[in-house]
Parts: sequence; structure tokens; C-alpha cells
Amino acid sequence: MSQENVLKKDVRDLTLEELSDYLVSIGEKPFRATQIFEWIYKKGAADFSAMRNLPQALRKKLAADLALGPLTVLKAEVALDETTKFLFEFRDRETVETVLIPTDTRTTICISTQAGCKFGCKFCASGIGGWSRNLDCSEIIGQILHVREHAKKHPFSHVVFMGTGEPLDNYENVLRTIRLLNSQKAMNIAARRITISTCGIIPQIRKLAQEGLQVELAVSLHGYNNDSRNILMPVNRRYKFDELIAACREYARKTGRQVTFEYILIRNVTCSEVAAKELARHLAGFECKMNLIPYNRVEEFEHEPPTKLEMLAFKTRLAELGVHATIRMPRGRDVGAACGQLRHQHKIANSV
Repeated sequence: MSQENVLKKDVRDLTLEELSDYLVSIGEKPFRATQIFEWIYKKGAADFSAMRNLPQALRKKLAADLALGPLTVLKAEVALDETTKFLFEFRDRETVETVLIPTDTRTTICISTQAGCKFGCKFCASGIGGWSRNLDCSEIIGQILHVREHAKKHPFSHVVFMGTGEPLDNYENVLRTIRLLNSQKAMNIAARRITISTCGIIPQIRKLAQEGLQVELAVSLHGYNNDSRNILMPVNRRYKFDELIAACREYARKTGRQVTFEYILIRNVTCSEVAAKELARHLAGFECKMNLIPYNRVEEFEHEPPTKLEMLAFKTRLAELGVHATIRMPRGRDVGAACGQLRHQHKIANSV
């Protein structure tokens, strides 16, 4: 890729209004922005030359001024359950993962928002090696556009911001992406089919509650009080467990949306009678959902998942204490589909 192309603004970083302003600035009619959006977001065009209802001179001008093109796919692995994991590479050779997850009732695309992660949770491969940079809106939504073209057999219905990185640490680009996803002029995905996951950045949770969006919020809890969460999630030293629960209650009140808590099940760490009682105490009166996630082994950590009987017993005990929980079995284990595993493997292979 030439240096000229690297420096160009990507058209997928522009809102419809921004694209209209650009077109007016070059003497074009603003309605052309809607046509360009339709080609990119509805028809999947990855080149301005494909936009046949635009004048040829405009197509050449767009190609000269703006970037548009597919992401580089380094690897795509298909699991036995048809979960597909993609490893994408960007212009600076940073890589991220994106996962297509088909089920009987929905097909979800799990996307990344950062190259690496700075929060270093003690069970997740995403933070191994640290954080490199935020992804631009075009790099985030480019993942979705590529996977959509690949997934003809499984047309996607839901998008989750649960891949590499912390979405609320890249707030502006994530919000820009969500508005493109939600826009009828772009991808027209209902806000309630979009989920933002966070490790618990409290100021950004409160900011998100003011955005007027109906997106779902999933919070990586992974602990049952301050002390237990400190063990697995360094972010808890800054944004405390009790304050996080309070912010989530506030989010639910302001948005009318039910918050989902993600809770990892690790033998002798998070799956115990003490854990169940503490969770019930902190979540009393809070109409929320809880996903129990069996630990997916990562070589760098010594944790072990509970047995199926231990998981079922923990779920039953939570129910007895008034906490509704669902065990969410991992998908794509045979292709390393836990967050960050494929990217981490690639970085190791290329550092040898």
C-alpha cells in the first residue's frame, strides 16, 4: 500500500452529514452521500469504481481523495460448530480478531475495538503483550462488512463489541460505529441487537446512559466483591466493585435496558458458596441478567474450569438466592475462539 493511500481519510470514518459536506465542498450534490452509503453499507462495495450510478468523474475524485477497500485477512478458521474466527491485519500490521457465531436462532458478529488491551485481566489472552492503539471507526465497521460478505449462509442479526480491546476506552470511534450500524441509511441494525461489553469504566458507562441509545450493556464482573475482583481484574483498583454495581443500576434506570453481567467460572476462585451469597447480596433487587462463562484455558494462566456438576450446582445456588443466571457454553474452542487467542498465537509465531 502506498504512503498516499495510508494518509487518506477512509470514507467509512465519515457520517452521512460529513460525507455530504465533503461532496458539497467539491461541487457535488449532497444526495450523492446517500448513494455512496447505499453502495458501501447495503451492497457491500469495496471500491468506488463499483458505484455505477455515480458519474465517472466523481468516482475518480472519490478514489483520489478517500480510501475504501477490504481488510487484509491473515487467517480464517472454521470450528466444528461453524463458529468462524478471522484474523485481520491493518495498514500498520496490527492485527485483531473477529468472530462469526451462528446459532439456531441468531447469528452474531463479535468485533474488536482496539489492537491489544491495556486492562490486563488475569484470564484473558487479549491483554497479553499490552495495548497498541485504538481502532478507527472504518477499521471496526470494516470487520462487520467483511464478515457479512463471508457469511451468506448465516446472515448476521446481532453485533457484540466483545472482541479484543475495551470498547468504552475507544468511546468516540465505538459510538460512531454504532450510529452507522443503527442508521437506516447505513446498516439498519436495531440498537437492541447491539451489545457493548465493558470491564467497568464507570465514567463512560454513565456517559453512555446519556446518549439516548437503546444498546445493550454487558459488564464483565468476574468477581463477587472488591477483594475477589481485584484478583482477576486490575481495573477494579480504580473502579471499585460497589461503585460499578451502583453505576449499572443507574444505567438501567436511565435507559430502561436490562444490564447483563458476564461472570467467569474458575474452579476455587469464582465458583463457590461464598461467591453465590456475595453476588446475591450485591444484586438484591436489581433486575439484571447474568451469564456464567466456563473458563476457556489460556496457556499463560494457571486457572482451571469447574466441572459441569460444579457449574450446575453454582447456577442452582444462585437461583435459590434470587439471581437468575444462564450458563453460556464457549463456542469455537477448537479454533482458539477465546478473546485474543488467535492474535496472540500469531504474534508469537511472528516474533520467533
